[in-house]
Amino acid sequence: MRSKSTMAVKSKLLSLLFLIATLSSTFAASFSDLDSDSDLVNELVSLRSATESGVIHLDDHGISKFLTSASTPRPYSLLVFFDATQLHSKTELRLQELRREFGVVSASYLANNNGSEGTKLFFCEIEFSKSQSSFQLFGVNALPHIRLVSPFISNLRDESGQMDQSDYSRLAESMAEFVEQRTKLKVGPIQRPPFLSKSQIGVIVSLIVIATPFVIKRILRGETLLHDHRLWLAGAIFVYFFSVAGTMHNIIRKMPMFLQDRNDPNKLVFFYQGSGMQLGAEGFAVGFLYTVVGLLLAFVTNVLVRVKNLNAQRLVMLLALFISFWAVKKVVYLDNWKTGYGIHPYWPSSWR
Repeated sequence: MRSKSTMAVKSKLLSLLFLIATLSSTFAASFSDLDSDSDLVNELVSLRSATESGVIHLDDHGISKFLTSASTPRPYSLLVFFDATQLHSKTELRLQELRREFGVVSASYLANNNGSEGTKLFFCEIEFSKSQSSFQLFGVNALPHIRLVSPFISNLRDESGQMDQSDYSRLAESMAEFVEQRTKLKVGPIQRPPFLSKSQIGVIVSLIVIATPFVIKRILRGETLLHDHRLWLAGAIFVYFFSVAGTMHNIIRKMPMFLQDRNDPNKLVFFYQGSGMQLGAEGFAVGFLYTVVGLLLAFVTNVLVRVKNLNAQRLVMLLALFISFWAVKKVVYLDNWKTGYGIHPYWPSSWR
């Protein structure tokens, strides 16, 4: 009886020791994960503090360390901006502008969330030439592209949230709305950097104060540029050219001056065939032709009529008519080439 009792006690002791060992290993593993997560957060905070706007530069190793190799759920979310330096010349993609706005959102989030909330979301960027494997991992094949990786996401290609084109419409403001909707975190008011620093404003104010007496003196004497009729003439010509060249259209639509030929990368396209698009070079060319005709008309009606030599008048008049006819013909030809619409003259019925 005593041996059986001893065996039972030993069996219970072994079971208790096994249970204690299992719990100890479980707690040790959990504490190890907590330490690992804490180390990752601290490293992200350190990387963020080393940048001006708080956007962390990641490569393939960083993506592996902070996303694919990190255990889920992670204690943080990552908003990743995908960039490609070789595409910055394509202004229609607006990569540089969107990257600046992305940095504004990052800096605003960091300024408005100083406590523990500031470690729940990190803004990162990946450059294609240094992180091609990461582009493939996310399945990114077109830019601009922004992805939100939440703490529970393990499949980066299919599960991470992509920012739609509509979320770029109001730049930093719409990006912040996307973050707040997806993460339930508060970005806070967008804080854009001032156009001028305090030192620059101080220098400008000092210059204005110093120059004011001299400017007033020249105004009273009528010796300023505003009293020069040649300046107003040049300004009128500039406004006319600015209007007929479609410059405002180019500024609003952010149209490029020219495009690269798809068939031959060494050639540039200055005139785009099609009514849905106009390049900047096209507008300037047409504006130049219109301006030439306008200047010739102004010269004939204001200067040529004062010339007393009739032969000189007739010669200059014929030359002005020839140049004007050539310029209008070029504009009509370009319009027909772009749109396919033709312009035909209609003679009076009495002439037939």
